[in-house]
Amino acid sequence: MKKHLLLLAALAAGGWAQAQVGRAPAYPLLTHDPYFSVWSTTDELTASPTKHWTGADQPLLGVLTVDGVNYRFLGQEAKGYETILPTADEMAYSVQYTEKEPKNGWNTLNFSDSDWKTGKAPFSDDKNQAATLWKSEDLWTRRSFTLKQVPASQVYLKIQHDDNIEVYLNGEKVYTHKGWITKVNYIPIQSKLKAGKNVLAIHVANTAGGAWLDAGLSSEMRSNEKTTMQAATQKSMDFTATQTKYSFTCGKVDLDVAFASPLLMNDLTLYARPVSYVTYRVKANDGAAHQVNFYFGVSSSLATNVPTQSVTAATASTNDYVALKTGTKEQAILKKSGDDLRIDWGYLYVAAPKQNQADQTVSTLPALKAQRSMITEGKSLFLNTIVNLGSVNATPKEQFLTVAYDDIESIQYFGTNLKPWWKENGSTIEREITAAIKDYKSVMEKCNDFDRQVYADAKKSGGEEYAKLCVLGYRQAAAAHKLVKSPQGDILYLSKENFSNGCINTVDVTYPSAPLYLLYNPDLLKGMLNGIFYYSESGKWTKPFAAHDLGTYPLANAQVYGEDMPVEESGNMIILTAAIVKAEGKPDYARKHWKTLTTWADYLLKDGFDPANQLCTDDFAGHLARNANLSVKAIVGLGCYAMMAEQLGEKATAEKYRKSTEEMVQKWMQIADDGDHYALTFDKKGTWSQKYNLVWDKVLGLKLFPQSVYEKEIKYYLTKQNSYGLPLDSRKTYTKSDWIVWTATLTDNQADFDALVKPLLKYAHETSSRVPISDWHETTDGKKVGFQARSVVGGYFMKLLNDKMK
Repeated sequence: MKKHLLLLAALAAGGWAQAQVGRAPAYPLLTHDPYFSVWSTTDELTASPTKHWTGADQPLLGVLTVDGVNYRFLGQEAKGYETILPTADEMAYSVQYTEKEPKNGWNTLNFSDSDWKTGKAPFSDDKNQAATLWKSEDLWTRRSFTLKQVPASQVYLKIQHDDNIEVYLNGEKVYTHKGWITKVNYIPIQSKLKAGKNVLAIHVANTAGGAWLDAGLSSEMRSNEKTTMQAATQKSMDFTATQTKYSFTCGKVDLDVAFASPLLMNDLTLYARPVSYVTYRVKANDGAAHQVNFYFGVSSSLATNVPTQSVTAATASTNDYVALKTGTKEQAILKKSGDDLRIDWGYLYVAAPKQNQADQTVSTLPALKAQRSMITEGKSLFLNTIVNLGSVNATPKEQFLTVAYDDIESIQYFGTNLKPWWKENGSTIEREITAAIKDYKSVMEKCNDFDRQVYADAKKSGGEEYAKLCVLGYRQAAAAHKLVKSPQGDILYLSKENFSNGCINTVDVTYPSAPLYLLYNPDLLKGMLNGIFYYSESGKWTKPFAAHDLGTYPLANAQVYGEDMPVEESGNMIILTAAIVKAEGKPDYARKHWKTLTTWADYLLKDGFDPANQLCTDDFAGHLARNANLSVKAIVGLGCYAMMAEQLGEKATAEKYRKSTEEMVQKWMQIADDGDHYALTFDKKGTWSQKYNLVWDKVLGLKLFPQSVYEKEIKYYLTKQNSYGLPLDSRKTYTKSDWIVWTATLTDNQADFDALVKPLLKYAHETSSRVPISDWHETTDGKKVGFQARSVVGGYFMKLLNDKMK
């Protein structure tokens, strides 16, 4: 902790401007969409490998060489692995297995397993993933193999298992673990291998939940390049809406490095361009001159789902830049869907302006020196870029390079494969990289201006702590979407429900994230609603309420969620349509979808006020009948419908629905009343919940609920706070951070707002869950409960939206 505090204290002393956020759970580096998304999960950039938001390693490596001494400033020294015994992600293999406890000695070399069954790996209880279905509690496996010679380097057990496990190599235990690991891990073991016959024997117990077993052996790959490195000294970090910047001391030279993803929502051409910048600036700190080389390495795992997939690599230079590209050999475009997945189609590019005279090669391990030969295919390759900066003195030298991704086709939309937005006008990745290089100065000026605007506006609206929270959420929210155009010509801005269930375009994920897009480009919010409207209006969805989702990312072909959320999603769609109308100052978008909105409003009028036992957006907390907060959503939704009817000139309809909502409000206040607050449900006194859905009544100026309702709830909430925030409701101590900001926006008292929001920044600064910020956390210890990297943190902008709507 002392080291962390010293680092924060040094922020203002670095080469960049003073930090806006300070410590974050994770730091965005290259962030564009749910697949092209690389983060650092430690406060010091050298303390961990860089990762995809799912937690899978996607290594970047940065090294500054000063007078022959190598200073690592980015990532960790990469390890390469050579297969001894393949796992199923590399090659199909079989083992002998039994589900009945075997005799003693089952794990030894000479044990006879002739009466065991033969099965292919992986073993799982999921028939869609298993090569051998396994549903019993215990599983014992034996895998015999022969080696010509024992590897001279460190041996690793390569394994993924669920649950408790014991692993033996030639009869000796080499690994044991209680619990499960959800990704393939490389675990160093004491080598018990020998030339000739060997056996890998495993006992795994399926104690709860899923079941999985896949295991093999690897050895550490040794580089031919004798390279020693030392970690650079990190002096500062600066985190803004579109950029993450670091300052280092590398011996007698200072280095500033900035990662910028220009996700500027007011410029969709720039926003959609799949190119990030890495800017580096060096200067001597001792008044002398020094010879300096800059190295930047990128793993081909940025273009694979798992590192063991075979890739190709090649040069891809033009007249304007030098570049390397890599992608899988298979190129299975849009063949996979799910949550904990990474892209394994399309091509990753690393490009540098031609005038920088960068030397680029591809190797199995990072290569800090120029090489004559270049590898063109393999697994887990490294794309190396080396720039000789020559003699560096006290006058700074600054250059940049770019990292880009061409996913070729991005989304399948009701059976049609859609190209990314930036290809709509016939552009190519070569043109996009060229434009990014030529526009570098103007783009960075736009980013700087935008960053200042976001921070200043949020600070004016809610104070410094609130501004930091908004900055923290910006890139994460934006990078959880993909921008495409539908076959009908409509904008589609499709979210992935990250680390929740992997759904695409989930309405109750759109709902909390909406404030960000209403502020900076309402067209993007339309892009989040258009697919749901089309689903109903095309006749593909025939129910009288809104759908929950369009599928599993990136396949948007039909709802996959197992249970509908009728009141939740219908209310969400009506409220957000009204918010677009308010933001644009005209009812055109409502007019376009009025028939569908009317169907949903009729449903809410009939079944919304006193909801049945159905799910809402807080479905992780379980079913809840007579949910008072869900009732608020129905009432506000109907109020929104009345408002839009008025603007469309449908006076009678507006009066009907306005009168109904007024009656509902009075009834709600009566049956939800629980003395000094309003209850969680209409029938359970002594309970409470955040009534965050009330916020749209205030933001849209509907004036349905009296101010006294807001004040009564806020006063009560302030008595229920824990160290890291206000619990979601009286059932548990966990919370949702987006809802807290919505709840805090109900008050006009700055002190009360601060009291509710400050614990959220404390959570961001102190949580031990080092992932892109989780919106579902425990208020007692600040740990993630579930979810990460979700777009819903766009909801942090609700206070700013409220002030703008005024």
